[in-house]
Amino acid sequence: MRGRRKAREIALQVLYSLNFVSIDVQKALNLFWGNFAAPQAAKEFAATLVQGTWEHREELDKLIAGCSDNWSLKRMSKVDISVLRMAVFEFLYCADIPPKVTLNEAIDLGKTFGSENSGSFINGILDALNLKLSKENETTSLHRTARRAKT
Repeated sequence: MRGRRKAREIALQVLYSLNFVSIDVQKALNLFWGNFAAPQAAKEFAATLVQGTWEHREELDKLIAGCSDNWSLKRMSKVDISVLRMAVFEFLYCADIPPKVTLNEAIDLGKTFGSENSGSFINGILDALNLKLSKENETTSLHRTARRAKT
């Protein structure tokens, strides 16, 4: 979906800017829309990504930190951490998006907007985190099934 790719690029730019300025998320989005045009569907998805990612960033940062051996969040580039936060938000809160799609999109964003190593760095962290989340979901599902079987 070309519209979602564009939305992710927009969301990344807004999230990146929020690392440096202390303004409301909606104001940041409005500033962006005041200078750049996008299709309505891209605007809506970008707004969802920006608002959700920024609102849940503490939770997202904890998950990222748990899968980034030898890299504190402070050592990561602002582009990489913005891409990672957005991808983890998609993993957790966008059930309609397959994790592989999120992973591939994040890697591409890292390659386009980050350093020459961003793609592989983002891939490593997100792959580990996706595996961890998948195992947790499997365990939760097994516990639910076992509880239902007892009743």
